[in-house]
Order: sequence, then structure tokens, then C-alpha cells
Amino acid sequence: MNSLGRYAFRKKYTVIAIWLIAFIAITGLSQVIGSKFSDSFSLPGTDSSKALALLGKAFPKQAGDSESIVFHVKTGSVNDPAIKNTMQQVFTKVSAIPSVGAVKSPYDATGFMQISRDGKTAYASVVYSVFGRALKDADVKAMVAAGKSARSANLQVEFGGQGVGQLDKPKGNPGEVIGIVAAGIILFISFGSFLSMLLPLGVALLALGTASGLVTLLTHAIGIASFAPILGSLIGLGVGIDYALFIVSRYRREISHGRDPEDAAATAVNTSGRAVLFAGATVCIALLGLFVLQLSFLNGVAIAASLTVLVTMIASLTLLPALFGVLGRKVYNKRGRHSIDSGTQKDLNASLWSRWARFVSRRPIPLALIAIAAVAALSIPFFSLHLGSSDQGNNPSGSTTRKAYDLLATGFGAGTNGPLQVIAEVKSPVDHAAFAQVAAALATEPGVAQVSPVITSPMGDIAFVQVIPTSGPQDIKTSNLIIDIRNNLVPKALGASGTKVYVGGATAIFDDFATVISGKLPLFIGVIILLGCLLLLLAFRSLVIPLTAGVMNLVAAGASFGIVVAMFQWGWGQKLINVGAGPIESFLPVIMLAILFGLSMDYQVFLVSRMHEEWVHTQDNTKSVITGQADTGRIITSAALIMITVFGSFVFGGEKVIKEFGIGLSAAVFIDAFILRTILVPALMHLMGKANWWLPKSVDKALPQLSIEVSE
Repeated sequence: MNSLGRYAFRKKYTVIAIWLIAFIAITGLSQVIGSKFSDSFSLPGTDSSKALALLGKAFPKQAGDSESIVFHVKTGSVNDPAIKNTMQQVFTKVSAIPSVGAVKSPYDATGFMQISRDGKTAYASVVYSVFGRALKDADVKAMVAAGKSARSANLQVEFGGQGVGQLDKPKGNPGEVIGIVAAGIILFISFGSFLSMLLPLGVALLALGTASGLVTLLTHAIGIASFAPILGSLIGLGVGIDYALFIVSRYRREISHGRDPEDAAATAVNTSGRAVLFAGATVCIALLGLFVLQLSFLNGVAIAASLTVLVTMIASLTLLPALFGVLGRKVYNKRGRHSIDSGTQKDLNASLWSRWARFVSRRPIPLALIAIAAVAALSIPFFSLHLGSSDQGNNPSGSTTRKAYDLLATGFGAGTNGPLQVIAEVKSPVDHAAFAQVAAALATEPGVAQVSPVITSPMGDIAFVQVIPTSGPQDIKTSNLIIDIRNNLVPKALGASGTKVYVGGATAIFDDFATVISGKLPLFIGVIILLGCLLLLLAFRSLVIPLTAGVMNLVAAGASFGIVVAMFQWGWGQKLINVGAGPIESFLPVIMLAILFGLSMDYQVFLVSRMHEEWVHTQDNTKSVITGQADTGRIITSAALIMITVFGSFVFGGEKVIKEFGIGLSAAVFIDAFILRTILVPALMHLMGKANWWLPKSVDKALPQLSIEVSE
């Protein structure tokens, strides 16, 4: 690491040029080629997947994405000849789009259910022959263009569905700018130097831009969710600025001690750079741990996010020392350089954190109890966590998907936005009769608003009905209805028949997704906690410290999830964050856990490594804990404030899931840095005494040596 710092410092212009060329080339290429993000996923073996497969077999040209064209008249009726003629022309144009398999018009013989009772609202279902990434944006845009051409002062035409949702997503995020400005202010206050402020920001932004281009190019090779770029920006800005902050802080400290700039750069990379390497690798490993869940949808997100972290980490270790070579001692302003030369430089770490560390050492029990009570109270909402998928009723009020959702909910009921498909293989008269009994039972089922007539495939071997719930797609009542249909209604209606009946549709798919993730969540948590404990065991030669860190990770996660549930599921923050109450996105816990695992390890390493260094020299636990907390308190809290600011700024974005990530991660960092690392961990370490550093000699000898020098 020392050699890397010296090489980058000496070859500064070459290193800077390589980064600039890479940024320009990758960004330019990504702009030319464009992106191919996809929110599609598969759940092999689930009930909804079997239903989807049967539907594709029965109607192969209608096995893809389904979009909606919703239209509403202010005066008159959708059945008026002029309106009917206008919309039928639209449907004809849409039918001519190459990938469209069918347009189910409300004016068809079986389309009467698609016209509201008051005659003011109607909708057509546009079913494509391709699914997910195979569906071209151009084909969805062609459908939207055809519908827009029919709009008039009396006729409102809106569009719903996943494909339209991709087009309708807000471009960019004002939160990025807000987060960058706020982080710059914190850095300027911390460093007191404009150039020192620019270093972490510039490196993080250049790395983030390069990583974003790489992720965009990668979408053409693998499936990556549409929210991945914004999530990547959220993670990349947070860790990128923090990693650069750690190294810049160490470089400034070495300069303040009179070191030559090249030696200072080499030392910064060799000390704080090791911590950055360890922390970045840990975050990447934790994110790639999502592969344990064996869900293709999350694999793409894991690769995109870990790639972003990897690029920011490499930039911090190479571009920063090169910039040190350009700036030299100018990381301090003139006054600061004069203070260094005259020997009047003040110790920025003194007094406040030293006094606090001694205060914690004197009152570990009451402070520990206060911290435990605080995180316990914040964790209470977590126990009512309901995983699911937010519907388009949570989209920005001005978006066409939100308008389409509201028109359908008003005209037909909330359940129209999330119809269920109950489908079966009917290979004999017995199967036909059995499925007819299922359809009849569905019509009288509480929670069901409407059941379509039985539709049979052209080959006559597959039959299905469309079921409209009384509740919306994200309502827990709909989830309970799906469970009741599968576990009670269908078995009871089938009796002794061996007919296979499945419940599908987008709502059922998202419910199955939540169920699959919930089932695998304990395995995922176990893997990342075990991994973290093993890494800390190697680093600190202790059993207590890794176990404490594992528990702290879970505590921080539980408390932050509690805040997310209260604000987004219970609706406490509806007015503040401008979203509707509903279930928490199914994939949010696993991705948040992966990110938090890495960030918590970051703070744990910076805090405990300084304590461990002092313990090796003094064998005095109390002094070691006080010294470690006093020396690292400023850098940890400064880094945490930057992350909180960056993560929290994403609340200003349009997507609910990004707001969930922003609030969840900013809350977790606040809890981790200001409650756990500042109060609870030091208090517990004082109570544990020398047991903190105990490890059986036989285990110590068997473990490989791992050196992480991160003292500040």
C-alpha cells in the first residue's frame, strides 16, 4: 500500500489522465448505446410462476408484459360514437406494433367489464408477446404516442403498467445536488480549507460518474433493476466521500506533523487506505452475498452496487494520492500552513472527545441502559413489518401512471389495478367441471369484487378466470385473499379432483417474491454476520469484539427498519415525504442489510483498531477504550454526518423505494455512529474489561495474520 501511494504521487499527471480518459470514454459510450434496465424477475417453483407459465402456453402471443390504456370523459359517455371511434382508431394503431400480442378493448364482446358503471371511464389491456428486458422502450413509446393522439378537452387518456412506469420514472434526483452541497459544507467546516473540501467531493463524483456509465453498459449483458442507478448514486456518494475523507484526514495529519508531502501521501494510503480497502471489500462482499438468495432480480442489483463501491474505493486509493502530488501542502489554507510552520497548530481531536470518552468510562451502566432503551423503542414498529410491492398509486401525482391508477380505482374499485388470474390445466371433463366449481366459489368469496367468465385456450386444455379483489394491490387484505384462495377456497372447491389450480397475476407474483425473500432472510443474515465476525476475529484476535459487532449490526438494522415501517407502512411520514402508506418493498431489507453490514464494519474497525493498538502497548483496557474513542470520535462522527446528509437527501427523489432506502440508511448510520459507537459499544467494552481481548492461544496460532492499521 505504501508503494501504491508513492507511485500515484510521483506519476500524478498520468494517474489523473487515466481517470479522466476512463470517465469520458465510459460516460460517452454509455450515452451513445443507452440503457436497458429491467424490473422483471423469475420465481421458479412458486404458484404464480406456474400460473404464468400456463398462461404463456395457452396464449404464447400474450405471454409478455401487460400495459393499460385508461380513458375518461368529462361529459357524455365512453360509448358515445365519437369517443368510441376515436379510441378504436387508437387500438388499431397499437395492434400494429410488432411486439403487441393482443389489445383487449372494452368494446369487444367480452369487454363490458372494462367500462365503469357510470360510463365515464374505460380501459384497454395491451398484452405484449415479450417480457421484461426483451420489451423495447420504442414499442411502449409507440403505444403511448398512439393514445396521446386521442386526447382532447373532453377525453383524458392515461397509461399504466410496468413498461410505462419505466418511461415515466423521474429523470435524475434533486437529492443528489442537495446531498453534495450539504456534504461540501460539512467538509469545509471540518477541514477549514476549500481545496481539502473539494478533494473528497471531486474524487467521489468522478468515481460515481465512471461507475454509473459502467452500470449502464452492463444492463445490456445482465438484468439490472431500474432503481439501481439511483441506489448506486446513494451508496457511491456516501461511501465515496467517506473513504476519501478518511485518507485526506490522515494526509492532513501527516502534513501537520511536518512530513514531506510524498511521505504523507504514502503513509495515508498505507494506514487509512488499508481501512478503506478493508471497508470497501467488506461492503462489496456483503452486497455480493445477495447471490445466496438465488434471485436473479437481486443479483443484478448486487453487481451494480458492488461495482460502484469498487470503483469509488479504487479512486480513493489511486486518484487521491495523485491529487496530493498536485496540491502538496495546499490541503491547508495559508493560515493553517503558517500555524504548522510556527508550531502553533491546534490538536483538533483534543478536549471534547476526550472528555466524552472519560464520561462514558465513569458511567458505563446507565449510559448502556439508555442506549439500549432508545434502540429498543425505535425497533418496536419492525415487528409489524409487511413486505410487498408498492403499486403505482404511490407514484408522483403528476405522472401518467398515477393518473391511470386513480382513474381505475375511482371508476372500478382499487382491485382493478391488481387483478388476479386463477388458472388450471383442464385435460378432461372432470377438470372442466372442477374448475367451474372454483370459479363459482370465487364469485361468492369475501374480498372478491368481480370474477370474469371462464376463458379457455384455443387448444381447450387450459382455462382461467380473472379475479378483481375489493382491495388494492399493495393492501394486506389482497395478500390475505391470495393466501385464502390458495389454501382454503381452491382445495375445498376441487374436492377429490386432482385438477391443478394456480393463482397468478402481478400482485400474486410480488406476494410470492416477498414470501421467498422472507424465507431466505435468516440464511442471508446468518451468512453476512458470520462473515463479519470472522473478519473481525482475524483483525483483532478476540471473540467478544466480533460477537459484539454482530449484535450491533442487528440492533442498528432493527431500529432503522422500525423507523422505515413507522414512516412508510404506518404512514407517519406521508405529508413529510409525500408518499402513500403501504408495504415495505420486499427486497429492501436484504439490500439494506448488505449495505449496513459494510458500513457498520467500517465504523467498528476505525473505533476498535485504535483501541486494539493501545491495548497491545499498555494492556490497560480502560485506557485503551478511552484513547480509542477520543482519537476516532471526530472522524467517525464527521463521516457519519456526511453519510446521513447524502442518504437523507434522497428523500427528495420521486420514487418511494429510493425514499425508503434514503431514510432507512440515514437512520441506520445515525443510530450506528451516535448511539452504538459513541455510547453503547464503548460502555460495553468498559464493562467487559480484559475479556474484550481474550482469544484461546490455540485459536490464535491457527489463524492467519491480518494487519489493519487505521489509527487517526
